[in-house]
Amino acid sequence: MSEYNINIGKRIKELRELSDISTEELASQVNMDEETYISYENGEKDIPASLVYAIANIFHVDMGLLLNGEESRMAVFDVTRAGDGVSVDRRSEYRYENLCRKFINKKAEMFIVTVDPKKDPTPSFNNHPGQEFNYIIEGSMKLFIHNNEIILNEGDCIFFDSTHDHAMIALNNETAKFLAVLM
Repeated sequence: MSEYNINIGKRIKELRELSDISTEELASQVNMDEETYISYENGEKDIPASLVYAIANIFHVDMGLLLNGEESRMAVFDVTRAGDGVSVDRRSEYRYENLCRKFINKKAEMFIVTVDPKKDPTPSFNNHPGQEFNYIIEGSMKLFIHNNEIILNEGDCIFFDSTHDHAMIALNNETAKFLAVLM
């Protein structure tokens, strides 16, 4: 168990308990079984960024509060310099860099996502409330969604309903990088 996962889990548990919501209720709201949810809350498993986003929306808090315990403060603008986004390594297949983490009352969360090629081409699916926009910055990837496999290359973009199971894999044995906007 990493300290990072444990701290996120503690913050989620505190919000859940303050809101008088059971683990069973919250697991149902994020569309997963209670046992899996509890393993995330206890910091036993790497929690996907999409799940943190969904839980933040349920509790009407900024995602940054759950990720690093800091309340967002900026109301007019927030600048994130190159390489200064907060790293969110929540899934072994993807590396996330959270952008614009200090802006309060955001209508969306922005990430630079890096997908490394993997030996096993079996995608790892996830879903979360809302919609998602992906713009491919470098490389190529295959997006799996709703019984479709869509090849996206540098400069391509896609907008989709993220409540559907979806996954991405890098193609051509090269890393793919994209801007993800979760709404």
